[in-house]
Amino acid sequence: MHAERYTLIGLMSGTSGDGLDLAHCHFEYQNGLWNYEILQAETRSFPLELGQALATSHLLSGLELALLDVNFGRWMGEQVKNFCFEQQVKPMAVASHGHTVFHQPEKGISLQIGNGWALHQASGEKVLADFRMLDVQLGGQGAPLVPIGDQHLFSQVDFCINLGGISNLSLEKNGQRIAFDCSPFNLLLNREAVKLGSTYDQDGDWARAGNLNQALLAQLNALSFYAVSGAKSLGRESIDQVFIPLLDQAGLSPKDCLRTLVEHFAIQIAALIRTHASKATPSVLLTGGGAYNRYFVERLDHHLNQNWVQVEASKELIEFKEALIFAFLGVLKLRGEANALASVTGAARDSSGGIVFG
Repeated sequence: MHAERYTLIGLMSGTSGDGLDLAHCHFEYQNGLWNYEILQAETRSFPLELGQALATSHLLSGLELALLDVNFGRWMGEQVKNFCFEQQVKPMAVASHGHTVFHQPEKGISLQIGNGWALHQASGEKVLADFRMLDVQLGGQGAPLVPIGDQHLFSQVDFCINLGGISNLSLEKNGQRIAFDCSPFNLLLNREAVKLGSTYDQDGDWARAGNLNQALLAQLNALSFYAVSGAKSLGRESIDQVFIPLLDQAGLSPKDCLRTLVEHFAIQIAALIRTHASKATPSVLLTGGGAYNRYFVERLDHHLNQNWVQVEASKELIEFKEALIFAFLGVLKLRGEANALASVTGAARDSSGGIVFG
């Protein structure tokens, strides 16, 4: 059988807001199996004004948000054009996640800005964008979408856990892929690190130096989000309305807050692994910026009683797995195949989300 080959650029602007990830990826389908390679990848920092606008986009007026949608799409398109020129590459298409402003699937909305037409025009490339809305209209959460990539590209791993602005997990259970958001992550950790003069807590060293606050830990562990089973996702709104007030009311030093948050995340994620593991020592792939938080990994190890195997991951995979998988979602869309799983999102059926621009 001949191999079917695709080369796309995936774009990811995550909730942690540190920049735009670009991953130029090659995919090959042969004998019912997918292989991938990240050919080139980099993160482009947001200009200060754009970064601030994105961080506060949920507070803008309708007109301001419409302008930001177009300006951000144009800026992403320019980054793609420059990247392609520098790397001397020509992708089949660009698949863009966009920047999430509102995520309220219970109201039928999940809004990612980064206008597809503006991106197409500025880059000169075919663009695929707006991957979440079809699933939401089918009654799903519209998130997470990465698990279909986990299913096809990382099927040998028991648990794929991404530690970005929000942590999420995906696994195969009873012959189908399930996944859900686990907890906030870098959105809250970075908020404390900023108070100490850095954008993040290097290796979790500040958390390690802090003191555990049992009262805040108990409040966090008792939040209703953790009692929900099945498809669930976290938006910035619930983090702003539920988690941040608890942290502010606790009045802790940033290091004590970091220590307590890391413990909380480790407890919650370890509990999910133990609940869903089908073997004594499951394999776990950690990606996203949080994978570099050594102190978190130590606490996770502690709460798993050392009964797990951490899958080795390259720096590229840790940093660009989501951009890689959005490129893959673009491939599935081009093939007319499902790229959102009802077993993950709770939608009425699997669907092939995304709109083609150009």
